[in-house]
Amino acid sequence: MSEDQILLGIALTVALAAFSQILAGRLRVPALILLLPAGFTAGALTDVIHPDNLLGGEFSALVSLSVAVILYDAGVGLDLRHFRGRIRAIVVRLLVVGILVTFLAVGAVSPALFGMSAASAAMTAVILVVSGPTVVGPLLEYVRPTDRLRHILVWEGTLIDPIGGILGALVFHAVSSSQADLGRGYQLGQFAISMACGLAGGAVGVALLWLTLRVMRLGETLGTIAQLAVVITVSAGCDIVRDDTGLIAAIVTGLAVANIPGFDMPARRPFFETLVQLIIGLLFVSISSTVTPASLKPVLLPSLALVVFLVLVVRPLVAVLSTRKSGLTRGERGFIGWMAPRGIVAASTASAFSADLADQGLAGASKILPVTFLVIVGTVLLYALTAAPVAHRLGAARPFRTRPLLVGGDRWVVAMGSALRSAGVDVLMWAGDEDERERIKDAGIELAQGELLATATNPRARLEGVTAVFLLTDDDDFNALASVMVQGNVEGHVYRVGPPHGSHGVIAPYTGGDLLFGTRLVRHVLAERYRQGARYLVRPASGPVPQDFETLFVVRADGRLDPVTDARAAAPAEGDLLVLFGPVPLSRSAPGPG
Repeated sequence: MSEDQILLGIALTVALAAFSQILAGRLRVPALILLLPAGFTAGALTDVIHPDNLLGGEFSALVSLSVAVILYDAGVGLDLRHFRGRIRAIVVRLLVVGILVTFLAVGAVSPALFGMSAASAAMTAVILVVSGPTVVGPLLEYVRPTDRLRHILVWEGTLIDPIGGILGALVFHAVSSSQADLGRGYQLGQFAISMACGLAGGAVGVALLWLTLRVMRLGETLGTIAQLAVVITVSAGCDIVRDDTGLIAAIVTGLAVANIPGFDMPARRPFFETLVQLIIGLLFVSISSTVTPASLKPVLLPSLALVVFLVLVVRPLVAVLSTRKSGLTRGERGFIGWMAPRGIVAASTASAFSADLADQGLAGASKILPVTFLVIVGTVLLYALTAAPVAHRLGAARPFRTRPLLVGGDRWVVAMGSALRSAGVDVLMWAGDEDERERIKDAGIELAQGELLATATNPRARLEGVTAVFLLTDDDDFNALASVMVQGNVEGHVYRVGPPHGSHGVIAPYTGGDLLFGTRLVRHVLAERYRQGARYLVRPASGPVPQDFETLFVVRADGRLDPVTDARAAAPAEGDLLVLFGPVPLSRSAPGPG
């Protein structure tokens, strides 16, 4: 290829990856639904985007290192406090049973469906045992399952990727060499050696990151560079020693960084997170561009049959066998049986091994990549369209009702929490001062445990069960800082009460974000009006708003909570409730303490 063609190919790949993810975000659908068709279409219409033409034989090595970076990022998001007891037992069973059942089932039906040899069928089967955080995570964000379900599915999807990658490498070597004639003990020994190599690499990665992040105290920019360099170096070294063991090293390193006390992790990693998203887009576009329309035609209908078999037979069977006597509800067990999309590791493994097996003349090897491509597209599309309604039908999703966290314990804040409770909102509160915490308890409002700001500074911590945060303390700088820190760790919006006009605070006057109740009802005004006798009032939206009252919140008929902010006024509808604030005696205030 000429230099101009290479430049065009690189630019087109990056553009497709970026715009597909942007469009997916606007449409609120998983990006994979758009990335794969975009890459496939571009590959069918032009040769310049084809990775073999752009990079040649080096593409497989770049894919391996890219997947290692993705899995490291996924490992950083895993909290070992959630991997214990029943959740750990369920995840382990899902991994063991899922790999065995899926491998045996796909290996049994593939020769009949695709006319493959037993060796090609085994390669296809081991590729399709994996799922992956790149598809499971985004789907769960849309579904909003219970926290227990989310932990189980995220852990399963993250851990199965490196295990599947190693198994894929072992099966590849077995079917392409004399090792295929060796017994099961040999293969188990090889798997154990690969795991040991990956764990050793992970230990080296942890030591290097301890040096850079803990001892040297690198900041956000240099800390991100250090993480990227360590993951790539350690993963590459492991892959040189043993194929695909770099994936184990990457995820072990990420797990350790996230869970070992003392690591000086940057509170926000915008560059690293952006890089991971770009890598995912580039990989899916590049790999899907290698699939030609001609290769899909003979396997299209059999692949659809395989998708149906995996979705309706294999995964439900895995769920039934893995979750018996687990303590999960029937709906949770049913949803686990309806969530097994395939992702980037399946695509990268198929891309790496299928061409070599086809060159060796293995019957049916040329069909491995198009079959994998169609299974990825089919499972992701099916689960993306059906997971949310299935979860709600099974009672496995959290309700749409807002569960706000009110941060602050002043009397006017606690009274606001009580008014919201009287309007049917499930309120959670947090305060640092012991007297304020007692005031919250005396009001009968649930008190959040733990240190909020410490939790928020964890780059992957989640305020579980909380769908909106209202920062209402008497420290405006704390409110402003926390609004920035917490934003990525809660499902919904983060709001803060406005600082006094002309404030000379360090942070508050200069930080953006949604300010509650407009520019007139800032913190000190609310507090002073409450001290002078103003109270909260809950009224149906169908009635008139009393004179001199301000609308603070609209509680929707379905339980969603819309606050009035400086940017917008919440428009009420029939069946909604209004939470108002105005100068009424306590005896005329809203139901409950106002």
